[in-house]
Amino acid sequence: VQLQASGGGPVQTGGSLRLSCAASGRTLSRYNMGWFRQAPGQEREFVAAITWIGSTTSYADSVKGRFSISRDNAKTTVYLQMNRLEPEDTAVYYCAAGTRGYTIMGEYDYWGQGTLVTVSS
Repeated sequence: VQLQASGGGPVQTGGSLRLSCAASGRTLSRYNMGWFRQAPGQEREFVAAITWIGSTTSYADSVKGRFSISRDNAKTTVYLQMNRLEPEDTAVYYCAAGTRGYTIMGEYDYWGQGTLVTVSS
């Protein structure tokens, strides 16, 4: 599975962005999907995940109430709606797919290339 993340860019504090993660030539309907992020000099961390059965979601405490993960009906694209962005949200955001993965990075099988989000104060 090849994943393509997009939608990052510069934004001011309090603004919004929507990230997309698309699979090339393949449906994502049987995969759990996750978003992770890595800020400069820091380790990659979990942001949000959505299961393929029931579309159950989970969020990191730092983004709960501000970010929302969703997947489209055709299960080909997963989104991360990010609202009320803060400078601390500045990072490269990666999407991932896996049959076992949920909140644990090591459980994902496929990764996108990342898209940079820069939040200025």
